[in-house]
Amino acid sequence: MSGQSVAVDTPWERVADSIEFIPAEYSVRDQPESVAQEMLRCGPAEIDRLVAAGLPCEERDGVRHFDTNDLYNLGMYSNTSKTQPELAFRMLFRFAGRPVDDLLRAKTWDFQVTLECPDCAGEAPWRLEAPDIDRFGGRLAEVSEPDPGAGSAAYTATVTTTGARTPVISPVLRELTQEYLAAGYRWQMIPVPMQADYGLVHELGATSCIAASLLLTERFRDAGYRAEAKRGWFCGVLGGALDLPHACVEVEDDDGTLKTIDIAKSQLAARLSASTGDFQELCLGSIYNKVIPSTASGNAALGYHECGSKTPVHVRADIRSVR
Repeated sequence: MSGQSVAVDTPWERVADSIEFIPAEYSVRDQPESVAQEMLRCGPAEIDRLVAAGLPCEERDGVRHFDTNDLYNLGMYSNTSKTQPELAFRMLFRFAGRPVDDLLRAKTWDFQVTLECPDCAGEAPWRLEAPDIDRFGGRLAEVSEPDPGAGSAAYTATVTTTGARTPVISPVLRELTQEYLAAGYRWQMIPVPMQADYGLVHELGATSCIAASLLLTERFRDAGYRAEAKRGWFCGVLGGALDLPHACVEVEDDDGTLKTIDIAKSQLAARLSASTGDFQELCLGSIYNKVIPSTASGNAALGYHECGSKTPVHVRADIRSVR
């Protein structure tokens, strides 16, 4: 599809005004203009209009560079139905409008994670916040943990997940959850370090899975409930070759059992279609087989290398369904 395939009268200025651009302290502007044109299905004139409307960029060697998150959010809310983010979103959430029974059965995944230490200081042990699924009825098999080394390493396993209907019963938890959903925060793609700054994210009127989970955890605790934001992986995305940061809230309900509230997935499903009501309800207390929880808390890293480098380890997951 050519870069000119979106009509030139797309109201890019209005789209730019509707989102929050990533603040400079969290922005990484490393995507050249050619990538921006391809993601947004537009030409140089439209990029000029976006820059004039406030899209941050950095010019290097005569080429403008942009933050991936800014480009994703512009595409997501362009309402052209042709940008890469819109097409990816519809593909990602096509399951949410289907009967949820398929999300409750056991499902097995080929789980592979690559850990990279960009400024590695030498050989040292690696640690991955591994899948934490036994307590949710899942199981791990054929686990291969990385040996001490330098540069990069891999963790592999066969992971079986399952789902269960365990809706939240506490009126207080349900009210707090619905208050959050009704607050009008706009979901955006946001860098993980910025998501941990959940106060800033919500001050901007935006939200994301980690930021939402951290804020909701705080509100649950203030109401007297035991709660923790937890990170993990959302499975089966674009064939498995896309690592999406994911988080949810684990909270002890009035019946003494642990419930999982996947607030961001409920928000996104609601944006997709009114036919996703059953899935939205599933996100409010139940578990489903497309999520692999980890041992990491909501604002913690997923991987570590004990070499002494101050640069965070890059974690890339490739999670594919085992037929």
